[in-house]
Amino acid sequence: MKDRLLVVEDDLAIAEPLVRALERENLQVDHVATGEAALSRLAEVSYALVVIDLGLPGIDGIAVCRSIRAEQGKVAVLMLTARSAELDEVIGLDAGADDYVTKPFSLAVLLARVRALLRRDGAAEPQVALSEVGGVTVDRRSHRAWRDDRELDLSPKQFDLLAYLAEHAGEAVKREDIMNRVWDANWWGSTKTLDVHVGWLRQKLGEPSLITTVRGHGYRLELQ
Repeated sequence: MKDRLLVVEDDLAIAEPLVRALERENLQVDHVATGEAALSRLAEVSYALVVIDLGLPGIDGIAVCRSIRAEQGKVAVLMLTARSAELDEVIGLDAGADDYVTKPFSLAVLLARVRALLRRDGAAEPQVALSEVGGVTVDRRSHRAWRDDRELDLSPKQFDLLAYLAEHAGEAVKREDIMNRVWDANWWGSTKTLDVHVGWLRQKLGEPSLITTVRGHGYRLELQ
């Protein structure tokens, strides 16, 4: 079955070639031009990924992304932004986006990011189906995670990040290794997305000290 995507972009000069390129990737693609239309469509249709412009008129991409995270936590979100300042990138990621692409972008780069977000567990290397460490349980088979008896509400990339750290619990994992495994081996650009996702995980785990920053290296999930 084809993965179904929603493109939310009001600029047709961007939206139309983007939709065509995604359809050539054997994906089923819907397009809307406003945040209001996106929320309406999301209430009716299940999507694997939403590609959304940050600067939409009316309800903007940030508000739509936050709504997706509140209502449909398992949907992947790729944010498009015309603003390249680090603050804007962080705002999009803080709203729950799994990744972002700054305009103007090449279709090759955007398609690579889409493939990374749609990549299924187990596609790259053998993985541990069930990990239990420090009161954290991660089950890749059901794509669910718990902190003690409380199930965690995680976005797709938050889950992938936690699962990878849990597989290597007690180890100092390099930033580059995390980006290659959780995002994409051909990923390029700032690793700010990793730092923001770690910040979200610390909040959701309810115990920030569970994930330690290893200065100049990466992160470690502690064996508590």
